Amino acid sequence: MRLTLHIWRQKGPKEPGRMVHYEARNANPDMSFLEMLDVLNEELTLKGEDPVAFDSDCREGICGMCGFMINGVAHGPRRGTTVCQLHMRKFKDGDVLYIEPWRARAFPVIKDLAVNRTAFDRIIAAGGYISVPAGSAPDGNTILIPKPVAEQAMDAAACIGCGACVAACPNASAALFTGAKIAHLGLLPQGQPERDQRVLKMVAHSTLEQFGSCTNIGECEAVCPKEIKLEVIARMNRDFIKAS
Repeated sequence: MRLTLHIWRQKGPKEPGRMVHYEARNANPDMSFLEMLDVLNEELTLKGEDPVAFDSDCREGICGMCGFMINGVAHGPRRGTTVCQLHMRKFKDGDVLYIEPWRARAFPVIKDLAVNRTAFDRIIAAGGYISVPAGSAPDGNTILIPKPVAEQAMDAAACIGCGACVAACPNASAALFTGAKIAHLGLLPQGQPERDQRVLKMVAHSTLEQFGSCTNIGECEAVCPKEIKLEVIARMNRDFIKAS
């Protein structure tokens, strides 16, 4: 496959950036998107040019490290996958692709396609945990939890913190991420003692990090690689109003 790539290049957070044109002449349909960029970087290195910087780790859609915009869509055109799970067979020979980093004030660009997402970590540190010492892990059947509740909690806990929801949202809102982290603890018995305190602290810190407000556009749900539903935002709002 031969592809035309327009990739955002930026040397640092305070440096100006621009789109740079590249030709990918040897893309194999069985490659992942990141493997295609690896091949491009090898070619750039051999030419003595600076390779394209991007985040990645497990490359199995688990860690949440990878992520950027492909033709204006977070993680690319395939639903329910991260960019490391996106394969080149989803594209056609001769396609023109525009590749950009997440765009949000709370996610400053580090270099090229890599952005600083530590704002998510600080939201978690504000209250996304259970602080009560519980000793060793109890038996799984010690606390009975209805199956529908357990499934809702697990669905919310699937969030990998990739940031696609923020990048896709016109307001750069972190409501889906924050709602998922609040919901998966708030649904379980272990999370009840700190439920009110948790939602107040995490929502306040999300605002402090300069994420925007949610206006229920739904772009976040559309691009979430774990297909987390908007219901977690409704639950967060309900808990916030009650706690306030």
